[in-house]
Amino acid sequence: FRHPLATFFHLFFRVSAIITYLFCDWFSNSFVACFVTILLLLSFDFWSVKNVTGRLLVGLRWWNQIDEDGKSHWVFEASRVPTRAASTEAEARIFWLGLIICPVIWTVFFFSTLFSLKLKWLVSLGVL
Repeated sequence: FRHPLATFFHLFFRVSAIITYLFCDWFSNSFVACFVTILLLLSFDFWSVKNVTGRLLVGLRWWNQIDEDGKSHWVFEASRVPTRAASTEAEARIFWLGLIICPVIWTVFFFSTLFSLKLKWLVSLGVL
């Protein structure tokens, strides 16, 4: 891997939030502590994807520009590299699979929580 630390943290925050959701009841009786921990992990994940791993692993950048009229415009930019090294392609695959698989897992958690009628946990899944 060309960027092993970025690849690690791209998956670390996502997987840590999922593991925290699954096992938080075992380690803590406080729903608020679990909720805040999950929220912080996913906030760190959002920041790292937007500012670090998106740029390093797949060449994504985005920002907000305000023109002279005061209108806000989002600018999206993707690198156009026609050939990638094998390690870069593996990192890109990890990046995109992490972005796709984790929301699918959260969707499964949502429906399992809905059918088991654990309403307080639906609040934490609604934020996600």
